[in-house]
Amino acid sequence: MLLDAKAPHLSSAIPPTLPWKVNEPVQPSEGLTRQGSGIIGRFGQSEELRCVIAIIRHGDRTPKQKVKLKVTEEKLLNLMLKYNGGRPRSETKLKSAVQLQDLLDATRILVPRTRPGRESDSEAEDFEHAEKLRQVKAVLEEGGHFSGIYRKVQLKPLKWVKVPKSNGEGEEERPVEALMVLKYGGVLTHAGRKQAEELGRYFRNNMYPGEGTGLLRLHSTYRHDLKIYSSDEGRVQMSAAAFAKGLLDLEGQLTPILVSLVSKDSSMLDGLDNASSEMEEAKARLNEIITSAAKIVHSNGSSECPWMTDGAGLPSNASELLPKLVTLTKKVTEQVRLLAKDEDEELTETSSYEVIPPYDQAKALGKINIDIDRIDAGLPCGSEGFLLMYARWKKLERDLYNERKVRFDITQIPDVYDSCKYDLLHNAHLNLEGLDELFKVSQLLADGVIPNEYGINPKQRLKIGSKIARRLLGKILIDLRNTREEAISVAELKCNEDQQSTSKKSEKEDTDYQLKLSIKNDDVRRTSTTSDISMDQDDDDDKETKYRLDPKYANVKTPGRHVRTRLYFTSESHIHSLMNVLRYCNLDESLQGEDSLVCQNALERLYKTKELDYMSYIVLRMFENTEVALEDPKRFRIEMTFSRGADLSPLEKNDSEATSLHQEHTLPIMGPERLQEVGSYPTLEKMEMMFRPFAMPAEDFPPPSTPAGFSGYFSKSAVLERLVNLWPFHKHDKHASANGK
Repeated sequence: MLLDAKAPHLSSAIPPTLPWKVNEPVQPSEGLTRQGSGIIGRFGQSEELRCVIAIIRHGDRTPKQKVKLKVTEEKLLNLMLKYNGGRPRSETKLKSAVQLQDLLDATRILVPRTRPGRESDSEAEDFEHAEKLRQVKAVLEEGGHFSGIYRKVQLKPLKWVKVPKSNGEGEEERPVEALMVLKYGGVLTHAGRKQAEELGRYFRNNMYPGEGTGLLRLHSTYRHDLKIYSSDEGRVQMSAAAFAKGLLDLEGQLTPILVSLVSKDSSMLDGLDNASSEMEEAKARLNEIITSAAKIVHSNGSSECPWMTDGAGLPSNASELLPKLVTLTKKVTEQVRLLAKDEDEELTETSSYEVIPPYDQAKALGKINIDIDRIDAGLPCGSEGFLLMYARWKKLERDLYNERKVRFDITQIPDVYDSCKYDLLHNAHLNLEGLDELFKVSQLLADGVIPNEYGINPKQRLKIGSKIARRLLGKILIDLRNTREEAISVAELKCNEDQQSTSKKSEKEDTDYQLKLSIKNDDVRRTSTTSDISMDQDDDDDKETKYRLDPKYANVKTPGRHVRTRLYFTSESHIHSLMNVLRYCNLDESLQGEDSLVCQNALERLYKTKELDYMSYIVLRMFENTEVALEDPKRFRIEMTFSRGADLSPLEKNDSEATSLHQEHTLPIMGPERLQEVGSYPTLEKMEMMFRPFAMPAEDFPPPSTPAGFSGYFSKSAVLERLVNLWPFHKHDKHASANGK
């Protein structure tokens, strides 16, 4: 109303038919086809979109980096015991500001004051250890404060001794050596943020009924149930917030969007612990295939299904490409060393690790645009200085090939490719000679190595994928089942209303309608009332009111249209894992004879799609055919699409598109591709049957908990739900005002 009065030019951007515009003609947006155009297709008027589930990889990031060192210092071992509950064989993860400050204090004491020269080979290990500690200290000191979003440390005990207990009664174990792993970098770039926001905008315009304003109109009229989940990686959280900004056409900073709209669920969207032994086995077999220079074809392999072979996708000359990769990596590293030496004359060749000058990487998280001044000055993009860039390349050069043992480490191939891709996109202005060629060689190898790290053949990929994505698969099934139950309950209610006389029972029905639509939280539906009682201390935490548009008071053409959206932001590992389960689930012994969920044509395209790059995604959309009987399995069908994410082809060209790309530093996102033949879609029943062997059962999901970061007034999930579902649009009628108190 304020906008109508004071800013009519802005008022027109609000979804058209709102309560105070009741006498105005209805805008035509609701009368358009159910879907957008293009690959998404058009559907019959009898079909309604009921659910959109998307699993999305984060956007463009800086290279992830890692420092590993074995520690025996008492201070560090005590720190490990302090934060793992005093258990000598348990590992510790340090992420919070307090934990990292403790580690920094200990490291400052342990780092030698002077940097001695290497006088003999026997001192080489001590020298390297001191340099690694120095690097840990430098990384922890970056920015002068702990944002906690892009640095984490793991301490894993390796050796133990028996020592007498302090009370003198018997012995106890005590760790005497641990492996310290510091992970840093991997921050979302300005390009990654832009990609995520643009993809959110694309979803808004193409995935929902009524082109353009369709989603915003659903969202502002209580007909859109939205939840966004993210792993606890900073780049993933910020990608989720940027996407939400584009999806809901929001304005302002990402932090408030992140806090109010994105829930962290690291157990569902993080980590490879469940499949670590199988992945190590796959990497060992992969190393054997590459270094032996002889591909061993699996008995199931055929020309029609080349993906059934062991190590499918590896270049046939992989063993010849490895030495070339090492030579080119050395060439690029040397050029960066000279640039770093110019920047700081104190850099010496004797140092494997050099001190990294402090810079505020946390500040880089908020960057929206490229720092033009840095580019013009010939400095690396973002917050990275030449010294840090040199440390990154020097580590790759050293880890890729061990000259003393004459051994290649193929697990470094993805990291070399990652660094290449980053510098080719963000640091093309540095004109590093040989970087283009290194990119092509590392891409050939990485395209073979990365998919095979998740399983050397389809059966192993299915096993690894189901272990990594088990919880996510279970959650997707819960989302689909709850949508179906809600749709059926609404359809039954409508059917009853049509049959009964409204004159006699209108008051009772009105009450029934409200009761029927006060449904349980979709994320934690319980099949058993006893489990509700035993697991949930407070009934309010398990059940929450969901607000839906009451058709009796609705001023819209399609009050029965209601869409549930669940967005899951995660990393490359979960995208690969989920895709492997989707395409290979029919290979499981319990599903012998069943057709694949993915058609042959899509299987071929997926085999040729080597990389699921930044912002790659898988979308499941569920439709309800309202003209089919409620009990008919064909009433609900699933449509599956995927995108391979950022399109690298402009990097490989030298035309105007490439020039523009190097100015923007942002790769375009590829559109969605079908995973089924047109007109052939699995029913929800079939999808449930194919997913069930690999998904966590609904009853194994824990009771709901308050999202991290919320307390006090936000302690009740119902209040949070109202904020999430209704924000940022205003409530306009007395019913909403009363409910939202």
